[in-house]
Amino acid sequence: MSGASTPCIKVCVIDPVSKLCEGCGRTLAEIAQWGRLSEAERLAVMAVLPERLADRRA
Repeated sequence: MSGASTPCIKVCVIDPVSKLCEGCGRTLAEIAQWGRLSEAERLAVMAVLPERLADRRA
């Protein structure tokens, strides 16, 4: 069974400075909206997460 795409790695901690989840890189707004997004919208968000996390860690 295949569910909706998600970047969640179950490390759900919001960084107080960047306001991003330390596990997946999403904002609180993106996390809250995730279930209402289309698969295309989810994939678009997921495409920017690696760069977002790399920028935060730099």
